[in-house]
Amino acid sequence: MEEKEKKKQKHKNSNKSSSDPTFKPSSDVKGLRFGGQFIVKSFTVRRASPLEFLRLLALPPPNAHHYQHHHHNQHSSSQPFPSTTAFLPTNFTILAHHAWHTLTLGLGTKKSKVILFVFESQSMKSSVDRIWPPEIPLGEVNRKLIRGLTGSEMARFKFRKGCITFYVYAVRQVGSPGFSCADDLRTILQSVVALKDFLDHTAMLALPSQKSISFSPPVAMAH
Repeated sequence: MEEKEKKKQKHKNSNKSSSDPTFKPSSDVKGLRFGGQFIVKSFTVRRASPLEFLRLLALPPPNAHHYQHHHHNQHSSSQPFPSTTAFLPTNFTILAHHAWHTLTLGLGTKKSKVILFVFESQSMKSSVDRIWPPEIPLGEVNRKLIRGLTGSEMARFKFRKGCITFYVYAVRQVGSPGFSCADDLRTILQSVVALKDFLDHTAMLALPSQKSISFSPPVAMAH
């Protein structure tokens, strides 16, 4: 059945190479899934800093040039993925997940959501960042972020990593040939695949700029 679907899609997008991700208009692409856990829709995610994003995906910091040499002539920014925007669970969400799981005697969801948007250009990311809020309830992500990008098309990838589910969206203007940030997208997808499962939400609290609740980060950290 999947084979049939692929053939249908290939025929529909006959002008694209078969190695392209499957792009759909933003109004048709699948959004975040919540199952029966309606309370999760009120949990919030916030925009991540570049360093938080790298640390989450276990990628080297910006001064490690071996994976960003192809950016050197294209971008003046030292940020390795200048066309990527990430949203991470807030402290409220992390604590709410623990509380909900306890209140429901272990039946409530343990899954947090991380959302990554890889845009086709740095300028597209910059213009979208200006209109997107820095923090947003999960229940509004589909309508305000994904459906809100009119004139765009997206390819969606979903990965479950223990208590964190990663949603990765490649975003381009409708009618764009191929995807100009394909190298970045490939690196990000490979990094997510290689991640070990997150067993505890409190691991998220160790990220830079998160206030530690019950987690003590190592004192000797290089900044």
